[in-house]
Amino acid sequence: MFSASHVLRVQRVAVSRGKRALHDLVTLPDRKPIVSSGTPGYSAVSGHVVTVFGCTGFLGRYLVSKLARMGTQVIVPYREEDEKRHLKPMGDLGQIVSMEWDIRNEEQIAECLRHSDIVYNLVGREYETKNFKYSDVHVGGAERIAKIAAQAGVPRLVHVSHLNASTSSTSHFYRTKAEGEERVRDAFPAATIVRPGQMYGCEDKFLNNMASWPIWWKLNHGETKIRPVHVLDVAQALTNLMTIPQFAGTISLPGPRTLTTEYLLDMVSSLTYTPPSSAPVLPKSLALALAKVAQAPWWPLISPDEVERRYIDDVDVPGDWEAVGVTPDEIENHAITYLRRYRSAENFVRPVVFPARSS
Repeated sequence: MFSASHVLRVQRVAVSRGKRALHDLVTLPDRKPIVSSGTPGYSAVSGHVVTVFGCTGFLGRYLVSKLARMGTQVIVPYREEDEKRHLKPMGDLGQIVSMEWDIRNEEQIAECLRHSDIVYNLVGREYETKNFKYSDVHVGGAERIAKIAAQAGVPRLVHVSHLNASTSSTSHFYRTKAEGEERVRDAFPAATIVRPGQMYGCEDKFLNNMASWPIWWKLNHGETKIRPVHVLDVAQALTNLMTIPQFAGTISLPGPRTLTTEYLLDMVSSLTYTPPSSAPVLPKSLALALAKVAQAPWWPLISPDEVERRYIDDVDVPGDWEAVGVTPDEIENHAITYLRRYRSAENFVRPVVFPARSS
Protein backbone atom coordinates (compact mmCIF):
# COMPACT_ATOMS: atom_id res chain seq x y z
CA MET A 1 0.00 0.00 0.00
CA PHE A 2 1.25 3.46 -0.87
CA SER A 3 0.75 6.34 1.55
CA ALA A 4 -0.74 9.67 0.46
CA SER A 5 2.63 11.37 0.93
CA HIS A 6 4.29 8.78 -1.34
CA VAL A 7 1.73 9.43 -4.09
CA LEU A 8 2.34 13.19 -3.81
CA ARG A 9 6.11 12.63 -4.11
CA VAL A 10 5.58 10.57 -7.25
CA GLN A 11 3.48 13.36 -8.78
CA ARG A 12 6.08 15.99 -7.92
CA VAL A 13 8.83 13.94 -9.54
CA ALA A 14 6.69 13.57 -12.66
CA VAL A 15 6.13 17.34 -12.76
CA SER A 16 9.84 18.06 -12.36
CA ARG A 17 10.66 15.73 -15.26
CA GLY A 18 7.94 17.16 -17.51
CA LYS A 19 5.95 13.91 -17.56
CA ARG A 20 2.23 13.38 -17.23
CA ALA A 21 0.74 12.64 -13.82
CA LEU A 22 -2.61 12.68 -12.02
CA HIS A 23 -2.53 16.47 -11.83
CA ASP A 24 -2.78 16.57 -15.64
CA LEU A 25 -6.28 15.09 -15.61
CA VAL A 26 -9.26 17.30 -14.74
CA THR A 27 -12.86 16.21 -15.05
CA LEU A 28 -15.37 18.99 -15.67
CA PRO A 29 -18.94 18.97 -14.29
CA ASP A 30 -20.23 17.61 -17.61
CA ARG A 31 -17.75 14.69 -17.30
CA LYS A 32 -15.60 16.07 -20.12
CA PRO A 33 -11.96 15.15 -19.41
CA ILE A 34 -9.28 17.83 -19.72
CA VAL A 35 -5.82 16.33 -20.26
CA SER A 36 -2.72 18.53 -20.31
CA SER A 37 0.52 17.44 -21.94
CA GLY A 38 3.95 18.68 -22.84
CA THR A 39 6.57 20.56 -20.86
CA PRO A 40 4.82 23.30 -18.84
CA GLY A 41 5.09 26.68 -20.54
CA TYR A 42 4.43 28.54 -23.76
CA SER A 43 4.39 25.48 -26.03
CA ALA A 44 2.49 23.14 -23.71
CA VAL A 45 -1.07 21.93 -24.21
CA SER A 46 -3.24 22.59 -21.17
CA GLY A 47 -6.23 20.84 -22.73
CA HIS A 48 -8.47 23.82 -22.05
CA VAL A 49 -10.26 25.99 -24.61
CA VAL A 50 -11.13 29.41 -23.21
CA THR A 51 -13.10 32.35 -24.60
CA VAL A 52 -12.26 35.82 -23.27
CA PHE A 53 -14.87 38.42 -24.14
CA GLY A 54 -13.35 41.87 -23.62
CA CYS A 55 -9.88 40.53 -24.43
CA THR A 56 -8.79 43.76 -26.13
CA GLY A 57 -9.34 45.82 -22.99
CA PHE A 58 -6.98 46.72 -20.15
CA LEU A 59 -7.44 43.55 -18.08
CA GLY A 60 -8.10 41.31 -21.08
CA ARG A 61 -4.63 41.48 -22.61
CA TYR A 62 -2.98 40.34 -19.38
CA LEU A 63 -5.45 37.51 -18.87
CA VAL A 64 -4.93 36.27 -22.44
CA SER A 65 -1.16 36.38 -21.94
CA LYS A 66 -1.29 34.34 -18.75
CA LEU A 67 -3.68 31.78 -20.21
CA ALA A 68 -1.62 31.38 -23.38
CA ARG A 69 1.61 30.91 -21.41
CA MET A 70 -0.01 27.85 -19.83
CA GLY A 71 -0.62 26.30 -23.23
CA THR A 72 -4.32 27.14 -23.32
CA GLN A 73 -6.12 27.71 -26.59
CA VAL A 74 -7.73 31.13 -26.26
CA ILE A 75 -10.61 32.44 -28.37
CA VAL A 76 -10.27 36.22 -28.64
CA PRO A 77 -13.45 37.90 -29.93
CA TYR A 78 -12.76 41.33 -31.44
CA ARG A 79 -14.68 44.24 -32.95
CA GLU A 80 -11.89 46.00 -34.85
CA GLU A 81 -9.04 44.30 -36.67
CA ASP A 82 -6.28 46.50 -35.26
CA GLU A 83 -7.38 46.05 -31.64
CA LYS A 84 -6.49 42.36 -31.44
CA ARG A 85 -3.16 42.22 -33.34
CA HIS A 86 -1.05 42.46 -30.18
CA LEU A 87 -2.72 39.32 -28.78
CA LYS A 88 -1.54 36.98 -31.55
CA PRO A 89 2.12 36.67 -30.41
CA MET A 90 1.07 35.87 -26.83
CA GLY A 91 0.57 32.19 -27.63
CA ASP A 92 2.20 29.48 -29.71
CA LEU A 93 1.03 28.66 -33.22
CA GLY A 94 -2.71 27.99 -33.20
CA GLN A 95 -3.25 28.94 -29.56
CA ILE A 96 -4.72 32.40 -30.14
CA VAL A 97 -7.84 32.17 -32.30
CA SER A 98 -9.42 35.51 -33.20
CA MET A 99 -13.10 35.74 -34.12
CA GLU A 100 -15.12 38.80 -35.04
CA TRP A 101 -18.16 39.45 -32.88
CA ASP A 102 -20.80 41.96 -31.87
CA ILE A 103 -22.33 42.01 -28.40
CA ARG A 104 -25.81 42.20 -29.94
CA ASN A 105 -25.30 39.29 -32.34
CA GLU A 106 -26.26 36.04 -30.61
CA GLU A 107 -25.03 33.84 -33.46
CA GLN A 108 -21.55 35.31 -33.27
CA ILE A 109 -21.48 34.94 -29.48
CA ALA A 110 -22.52 31.30 -29.75
CA GLU A 111 -19.81 30.63 -32.36
CA CYS A 112 -17.17 32.21 -30.12
CA LEU A 113 -17.94 30.04 -27.08
CA ARG A 114 -19.35 26.77 -28.38
CA HIS A 115 -16.04 24.87 -28.05
CA SER A 116 -14.94 26.42 -24.73
CA ASP A 117 -14.94 24.82 -21.29
CA ILE A 118 -14.66 28.21 -19.56
CA VAL A 119 -15.85 31.66 -20.64
CA TYR A 120 -14.61 34.95 -19.18
CA ASN A 121 -16.74 38.05 -19.62
CA LEU A 122 -14.59 41.16 -19.12
CA VAL A 123 -16.69 43.47 -21.28
CA GLY A 124 -17.40 46.89 -19.81
CA ARG A 125 -17.61 50.58 -20.63
CA GLU A 126 -16.19 53.54 -18.70
CA TYR A 127 -18.39 55.99 -20.58
CA GLU A 128 -21.55 55.92 -22.68
CA THR A 129 -21.83 56.55 -26.41
CA LYS A 130 -24.78 56.98 -28.76
CA ASN A 131 -24.46 53.32 -29.76
CA PHE A 132 -23.73 51.69 -26.41
CA LYS A 133 -25.17 52.79 -23.08
CA TYR A 134 -24.09 51.29 -19.76
CA SER A 135 -27.17 49.08 -19.69
CA ASP A 136 -26.50 47.80 -23.22
CA VAL A 137 -23.12 46.41 -22.18
CA HIS A 138 -23.25 45.76 -18.44
CA VAL A 139 -26.81 44.40 -18.35
CA GLY A 140 -28.06 43.31 -21.76
CA GLY A 141 -24.69 42.15 -23.06
CA ALA A 142 -23.78 40.29 -19.87
CA GLU A 143 -27.15 38.54 -19.78
CA ARG A 144 -26.86 37.57 -23.45
CA ILE A 145 -23.43 35.99 -22.99
CA ALA A 146 -24.56 34.11 -19.87
CA LYS A 147 -27.74 32.85 -21.53
CA ILE A 148 -25.95 31.61 -24.65
CA ALA A 149 -23.20 30.00 -22.55
CA ALA A 150 -25.84 28.10 -20.58
CA GLN A 151 -27.60 26.99 -23.76
CA ALA A 152 -24.31 25.81 -25.28
CA GLY A 153 -23.53 23.75 -22.17
CA VAL A 154 -20.39 25.67 -21.21
CA PRO A 155 -19.28 24.26 -17.81
CA ARG A 156 -17.81 27.49 -16.38
CA LEU A 157 -18.61 31.19 -16.66
CA VAL A 158 -16.58 33.91 -14.95
CA HIS A 159 -18.20 37.34 -15.01
CA VAL A 160 -16.05 40.33 -14.03
CA SER A 161 -17.98 43.15 -12.35
CA HIS A 162 -16.74 45.91 -10.02
CA LEU A 163 -16.01 46.13 -6.31
CA ASN A 164 -18.55 48.95 -5.89
CA ALA A 165 -21.40 47.33 -7.82
CA SER A 166 -24.63 48.23 -6.02
CA THR A 167 -28.25 48.71 -7.05
CA SER A 168 -28.50 51.68 -4.66
CA SER A 169 -25.39 53.51 -5.88
CA THR A 170 -25.63 57.10 -7.10
CA SER A 171 -23.46 56.07 -10.07
CA HIS A 172 -25.28 54.66 -13.07
CA PHE A 173 -22.10 52.71 -13.90
CA TYR A 174 -22.16 50.88 -10.55
CA ARG A 175 -25.92 50.31 -10.67
CA THR A 176 -25.78 48.65 -14.08
CA LYS A 177 -22.85 46.51 -12.92
CA ALA A 178 -24.99 45.22 -10.05
CA GLU A 179 -28.01 44.64 -12.30
CA GLY A 180 -25.78 42.77 -14.75
CA GLU A 181 -24.64 40.46 -11.94
CA GLU A 182 -28.26 39.61 -11.14
CA ARG A 183 -29.08 38.88 -14.79
CA VAL A 184 -26.00 36.66 -15.10
CA ARG A 185 -26.96 34.65 -12.01
CA ASP A 186 -30.48 34.16 -13.34
CA ALA A 187 -29.21 32.92 -16.71
CA PHE A 188 -26.21 30.95 -15.39
CA PRO A 189 -26.71 30.09 -11.68
CA ALA A 190 -23.25 28.48 -11.32
CA ALA A 191 -21.43 31.59 -12.62
CA THR A 192 -18.49 33.02 -10.70
CA ILE A 193 -18.83 36.77 -10.12
CA VAL A 194 -15.49 38.57 -9.67
CA ARG A 195 -15.42 42.08 -8.20
CA PRO A 196 -11.99 43.73 -8.56
CA GLY A 197 -11.17 47.17 -7.24
CA GLN A 198 -9.69 50.06 -9.22
CA MET A 199 -6.91 48.51 -11.30
CA TYR A 200 -3.58 50.13 -12.13
CA GLY A 201 -0.91 49.13 -14.63
CA CYS A 202 1.03 50.27 -17.68
CA GLU A 203 -1.91 51.44 -19.82
CA ASP A 204 -4.29 52.28 -16.97
CA LYS A 205 -6.68 55.21 -16.72
CA PHE A 206 -5.81 55.61 -13.07
CA LEU A 207 -2.18 56.52 -12.34
CA ASN A 208 -1.61 57.85 -15.85
CA ASN A 209 -4.72 59.98 -15.56
CA MET A 210 -3.62 61.30 -12.17
CA ALA A 211 -0.30 62.35 -13.67
CA SER A 212 -1.97 64.06 -16.66
CA TRP A 213 -5.16 65.51 -15.15
CA PRO A 214 -4.78 65.82 -11.36
CA ILE A 215 -7.53 68.45 -11.20
CA TRP A 216 -10.20 65.78 -11.76
CA TRP A 217 -8.82 63.72 -8.86
CA LYS A 218 -8.88 66.63 -6.42
CA LEU A 219 -12.66 66.45 -6.36
CA ASN A 220 -14.13 65.83 -2.91
CA HIS A 221 -10.96 67.53 -1.58
CA GLY A 222 -9.01 64.31 -2.08
CA GLU A 223 -10.91 62.51 0.67
CA THR A 224 -12.35 59.71 -1.48
CA LYS A 225 -11.08 56.30 -0.34
CA ILE A 226 -9.76 53.91 -2.98
CA ARG A 227 -8.44 50.34 -2.75
CA PRO A 228 -6.24 50.08 -5.88
CA VAL A 229 -5.15 46.65 -7.09
CA HIS A 230 -2.51 45.65 -9.64
CA VAL A 231 -3.99 44.44 -12.93
CA LEU A 232 -1.50 41.54 -12.99
CA ASP A 233 -2.79 40.31 -9.61
CA VAL A 234 -6.37 40.32 -10.91
CA ALA A 235 -5.33 38.58 -14.13
CA GLN A 236 -3.51 35.90 -12.11
CA ALA A 237 -6.56 35.40 -9.90
CA LEU A 238 -8.75 34.90 -12.97
CA THR A 239 -6.21 32.49 -14.43
CA ASN A 240 -6.13 30.44 -11.23
CA LEU A 241 -9.91 30.07 -11.36
CA MET A 242 -9.44 27.88 -14.42
CA THR A 243 -7.87 25.17 -12.26
CA ILE A 244 -10.69 25.25 -9.68
CA PRO A 245 -13.39 22.75 -10.74
CA GLN A 246 -16.31 24.90 -9.57
CA PHE A 247 -16.68 28.19 -7.73
CA ALA A 248 -20.25 29.52 -7.76
CA GLY A 249 -20.56 32.80 -5.89
CA THR A 250 -18.92 36.21 -5.61
CA ILE A 251 -15.21 36.88 -5.23
CA SER A 252 -14.09 40.34 -4.07
CA LEU A 253 -10.59 41.42 -5.11
CA PRO A 254 -9.81 44.81 -3.52
CA GLY A 255 -6.33 46.18 -3.11
CA PRO A 256 -4.37 45.38 0.07
CA ARG A 257 -4.83 48.87 1.56
CA THR A 258 -7.31 51.73 1.54
CA LEU A 259 -5.80 55.01 0.34
CA THR A 260 -7.18 58.48 -0.19
CA THR A 261 -6.93 60.24 -3.52
CA GLU A 262 -4.94 62.95 -1.75
CA TYR A 263 -2.28 60.40 -0.79
CA LEU A 264 -2.24 58.97 -4.30
CA LEU A 265 -1.82 62.43 -5.85
CA ASP A 266 1.08 63.12 -3.47
CA MET A 267 2.62 59.79 -4.45
CA VAL A 268 2.31 60.58 -8.15
CA SER A 269 3.86 64.00 -7.59
CA SER A 270 6.78 62.53 -5.61
CA LEU A 271 7.48 59.87 -8.25
CA THR A 272 7.29 62.20 -11.24
CA TYR A 273 9.12 65.05 -9.48
CA THR A 274 6.49 67.53 -10.57
CA PRO A 275 5.04 70.07 -8.14
CA PRO A 276 1.54 69.29 -6.81
CA SER A 277 -1.27 70.73 -8.88
CA SER A 278 -2.15 74.27 -7.87
CA ALA A 279 -5.56 74.09 -9.54
CA PRO A 280 -8.46 74.80 -7.20
CA VAL A 281 -10.85 72.09 -6.06
CA LEU A 282 -13.88 72.29 -8.33
CA PRO A 283 -17.33 72.25 -6.73
CA LYS A 284 -19.30 69.16 -7.69
CA SER A 285 -21.93 71.14 -9.56
CA LEU A 286 -19.29 72.90 -11.70
CA ALA A 287 -17.43 69.62 -12.35
CA LEU A 288 -20.67 67.98 -13.52
CA ALA A 289 -21.42 70.92 -15.80
CA LEU A 290 -17.93 70.79 -17.35
CA ALA A 291 -18.23 67.02 -17.80
CA LYS A 292 -21.50 67.46 -19.68
CA VAL A 293 -19.83 69.96 -22.02
CA ALA A 294 -16.98 67.47 -22.50
CA GLN A 295 -19.42 65.06 -24.14
CA ALA A 296 -19.54 67.23 -27.27
CA PRO A 297 -16.24 66.01 -28.86
CA TRP A 298 -16.29 62.59 -30.46
CA TRP A 299 -13.24 61.36 -28.51
CA PRO A 300 -13.79 60.21 -24.90
CA LEU A 301 -13.30 62.78 -22.16
CA ILE A 302 -14.47 62.70 -18.56
CA SER A 303 -18.18 61.95 -18.23
CA PRO A 304 -20.66 63.13 -15.57
CA ASP A 305 -20.84 59.59 -14.17
CA GLU A 306 -17.07 59.54 -13.73
CA VAL A 307 -17.35 62.74 -11.73
CA GLU A 308 -19.99 61.08 -9.57
CA ARG A 309 -17.68 58.10 -8.98
CA ARG A 310 -14.93 60.42 -7.70
CA TYR A 311 -17.16 61.04 -4.65
CA ILE A 312 -17.84 57.35 -3.87
CA ASP A 313 -15.59 55.46 -1.47
CA ASP A 314 -14.64 51.87 -2.28
CA VAL A 315 -16.67 49.43 -0.19
CA ASP A 316 -15.01 48.05 2.93
CA VAL A 317 -15.25 44.30 2.33
CA PRO A 318 -12.59 41.63 2.96
CA GLY A 319 -10.71 40.34 -0.04
CA ASP A 320 -11.03 36.74 -1.21
CA TRP A 321 -7.43 36.49 -2.42
CA GLU A 322 -6.68 33.29 -0.53
CA ALA A 323 -9.46 31.51 -2.42
CA VAL A 324 -7.69 32.24 -5.72
CA GLY A 325 -4.14 31.69 -4.46
CA VAL A 326 -2.83 35.25 -4.96
CA THR A 327 -1.25 37.76 -2.58
CA PRO A 328 -1.94 41.31 -3.85
CA ASP A 329 0.98 43.72 -3.97
CA GLU A 330 1.20 47.30 -2.70
CA ILE A 331 0.86 50.09 -5.25
CA GLU A 332 4.10 51.74 -4.08
CA ASN A 333 6.07 48.72 -5.30
CA HIS A 334 4.99 49.24 -8.91
CA ALA A 335 3.93 52.87 -9.40
CA ILE A 336 7.43 54.07 -10.41
CA THR A 337 7.39 51.63 -13.35
CA TYR A 338 4.35 53.33 -14.86
CA LEU A 339 5.04 56.93 -13.78
CA ARG A 340 8.73 57.36 -14.59
CA ARG A 341 7.79 58.37 -18.14
CA TYR A 342 6.36 61.63 -16.75
CA ARG A 343 9.72 62.74 -15.32
CA SER A 344 11.95 65.27 -17.00
CA ALA A 345 15.27 64.06 -18.45
CA GLU A 346 17.37 65.43 -15.58
CA ASN A 347 15.14 63.74 -12.99
CA PHE A 348 14.69 60.41 -14.76
CA VAL A 349 17.12 58.41 -12.60
CA ARG A 350 16.58 60.20 -9.28
CA PRO A 351 15.70 57.94 -6.32
CA VAL A 352 12.12 57.51 -5.15
CA VAL A 353 10.81 59.49 -2.19
CA PHE A 354 7.35 58.49 -1.01
CA PRO A 355 5.00 60.72 0.97
CA ALA A 356 3.81 59.75 4.45
CA ARG A 357 1.14 57.06 4.36
CA SER A 358 -2.46 57.96 5.04
CA SER A 359 -4.17 56.27 7.95
